[in-house]
Amino acid sequence: MSEGAPGPGPTRVVRFGAAALLVELADLAHVRRADDALRAARRHDELLALVEDQVPAAESVLVRVRPGTDLRAVAARVRAVLADASRADDAPDEGRVPGSAASDGPASAGVAPPGALVVLPVTYDGPDLAELAELTGRTVEEVVARHTAVTYTVAFGGFMPGFAYLVGLDPVLHVPRRATPRERVPAGAVAVADRFAAVYPAATPGGWRLLGTCATVLFDVHRDEPALLTPGTPVRFEAR
Repeated sequence: MSEGAPGPGPTRVVRFGAAALLVELADLAHVRRADDALRAARRHDELLALVEDQVPAAESVLVRVRPGTDLRAVAARVRAVLADASRADDAPDEGRVPGSAASDGPASAGVAPPGALVVLPVTYDGPDLAELAELTGRTVEEVVARHTAVTYTVAFGGFMPGFAYLVGLDPVLHVPRRATPRERVPAGAVAVADRFAAVYPAATPGGWRLLGTCATVLFDVHRDEPALLTPGTPVRFEAR
């Protein structure tokens, strides 16, 4: 059960166990568009209402369905939804939401991101802040200004509960990970690496560049929705 598709559509839609499909895509921009399109379709499509979970990653979207669901039928519907989204992307720009083209900006696919804006207060006291300023040829004040100037979007979850990869980072602040990871990054550390921004929800080893500290609890098993930052959520950082 696989099929290629031209343009921004899926590279493949493949069976992933007894009750899931994996939609493999070209890059993160296509993942974001596909994720948005499928979430929007699930609100009104009777067959896609059988989807129980949808998990985007860097180059794929996992679609988990109710056990016993006809996976071939769901795969066909997924392809149809993404083909429609691809045609919409190729349509003239009249009426298109700004920023809906393939990009790492905060908007995607002309579909409003789910959830309300999350504002994260940050104390910019990170151990890598001065080094980042030096690497980018900016002042510390300008680094902070650029980091707080944009609205980010949660692209996908990370390697631990509550960790979210945020896209929308100012290109000036795109820097590689540290050559030597730290043995311990504290909970609440606000960080950047490559084209992503993030906040560490718990203490863990890590190699991202640390800009500051955020006291907001990102993951709590006692909340109805344990993770504060879920795919599609818009996020802003605010200097304290």
